[in-house]
Amino acid sequence: MLSKRFLLAVLVGAAMVLAALLALVAWRAMSGDPEPVRFDPAEFVAPRPKLDAPYVATDYEVVDAMLAMAEVRPNDFVVDLGSGDGRILIAAARSHGARGLGVDIDPARIREARANAGSAGVTHRVDFRRQDLFETPLGEADVVTLYLTEEVNRRLRPRILSQMRPGARVVSHDFGMGEWRPDARQRIGTATLHLWIVPARVEGRWRLTVDGRDHALQLDQLFQQVEGRIAGPGGPVRVEQGRLRGRRIRFIADLGEGPRAFEGRVTDGRIEPLAADAGWRAVRAG
Repeated sequence: MLSKRFLLAVLVGAAMVLAALLALVAWRAMSGDPEPVRFDPAEFVAPRPKLDAPYVATDYEVVDAMLAMAEVRPNDFVVDLGSGDGRILIAAARSHGARGLGVDIDPARIREARANAGSAGVTHRVDFRRQDLFETPLGEADVVTLYLTEEVNRRLRPRILSQMRPGARVVSHDFGMGEWRPDARQRIGTATLHLWIVPARVEGRWRLTVDGRDHALQLDQLFQQVEGRIAGPGGPVRVEQGRLRGRRIRFIADLGEGPRAFEGRVTDGRIEPLAADAGWRAVRAG
């Protein structure tokens, strides 16, 4: 049997070990040592920006067709909304001599576009900016190019119509703008291009003078389509086949001498006939 002295020694040793452990725990609690930091790489990776439309590069054949369809000229200022790697704007500068601005929400695309512009030698003609396309001013644009989605195009439509000058052009790769029907379409391989020409605003009351006689003219407008009526001696006369192409307007009306075509240009509250001897003109009446 174990002796009492041996058992006592074991108990004393165990008590000392327990006391040491308790002292260590108490010291660490009082010292306020932080818990070990757990490294999570995901916390140090910036999230990708939320894109309004997925990035898909436009084939160069389609790029050339878009710029030709918009009739880009050397003095034009082109705005590419969702500019990606910059190829549309760079082609506009190199092949057509245009200036322009490309905007994209993805900083990686902006860096790529700037590098591509440098390689193409057109950095003095184009600029690429990280910007929300719904906040990009469009008032200086002669041409706007798009490869977005139909939903985004529809959201952009009010800005295009309110900010861009009559006669400015908008060309979109594949996607339309809802009720605003394009002035022209073109098929390039599997792609469909849509062209719109921003129409002048003609809706409202006009005073139409024809061969020295004044008539009240009311025009109604749905984008580039125009309808209306003219107060004639025998009652209201319909305005038919009304169409706008930028500032140019054309409609047909019969004021008692058979159908007559009115072709003119809208500017500063006036519609002036294209032919100097046409014998008519119109001015805003309110």
